[in-house]
Amino acid sequence: MEASKLLKDLRTRAGLTQVEVARRVGIPSTVVSAYERGRREPSFEVVRRLVGAMGFAIHVDGRLDPEVQARKLADVLLLAEQLPYHPKPLATARLR
Repeated sequence: MEASKLLKDLRTRAGLTQVEVARRVGIPSTVVSAYERGRREPSFEVVRRLVGAMGFAIHVDGRLDPEVQARKLADVLLLAEQLPYHPKPLATARLR
């Protein structure tokens, strides 16, 4: 679901107007309207504040899907193999 539709859906479920949400967050109601119409894209922090003002909470699970992680790791290793490698000589130890 798009952020704009989600914000509007949450606001209507909370029984609030755009003006009420805007006042709670401290932004103009025209900005809330622009977010709900998809004319502006809110940052994650603004979304968190908007959702909180509506009485809901955002929970982010930071874990990645293991298959996605494996593909990303394979991509990074493939790129690393393509880099030119010019090893520096090892420093010689000083013997006394």
